[in-house]
Amino acid sequence: MTSGFVRHRRSKRVIATFSAFEADLLRSLAAQLVELLHNESAVAATERDPLEALLDFSGPTTEPEDPVLRRLFPTAYREDAEAAGEFRRYTESTLRDGKSRAAGTIIDVLEEAGLPGEPTEEDLVIDVELDQETALVWMRSLTDLRLALGTRLEVEEGDEDYWYALPDEDPRAQAHHIYEWLGFLQETLVQSVS
Repeated sequence: MTSGFVRHRRSKRVIATFSAFEADLLRSLAAQLVELLHNESAVAATERDPLEALLDFSGPTTEPEDPVLRRLFPTAYREDAEAAGEFRRYTESTLRDGKSRAAGTIIDVLEEAGLPGEPTEEDLVIDVELDQETALVWMRSLTDLRLALGTRLEVEEGDEDYWYALPDEDPRAQAHHIYEWLGFLQETLVQSVS
C-alpha cells in the first residue's frame, strides 16, 4: 500500500508511489465520477460554438436526484427556491465541468506515469509526481471522490464502530476501507503541499 504523498527534497513537487492495483482503483473511481457528472441533463452539449457555450445560462434549476450529486452540488439558498434555482442555473454546469476535468487530471497523470490500460504485472508500481498546481487539482478531486463514496455508503460522523465491526469480507467494509484510503491520500497530499 502506498505510503501517501511526500514533498520531494529538492523541488516543490510532491510524489507518491502506488501499486498497480491502487493506481487502477484510483483511475476507476475518477472515471466513475466523470461518468456520473456527465450522466445528467445538467451537462451542456459539447458540439457548440464556444461563444454560445460561454454565454449559455440554461443549466438546471432543480436539485439533482442522485444523492451524490446533491452532496457535490448542494442547494445554495435553502429558504428561497427561486434564488436557489437561479444560482444553480448559472453555476452548476460550470462546476460539473470543473469537477470532471479535475477527475480527468487524476486519470491522465496516472496513465502518463505508466499505468497501462489493464495492469497485469502484480509488482508494477506507478510513481506520480505532481507540481503545485496539479496537486491542488488532485486535492479537489480526492475531496469529491471521498464525498461521493461517503454519500453512497451513508457514512456519518462518529459511526466508526459500525464500520470496524463489519467483517473484512463484507463489501461495505471493503468500500469503507477505500473511503479511508482516499482520506489518507488527501491528508498526506495536504501535508506535503503545506
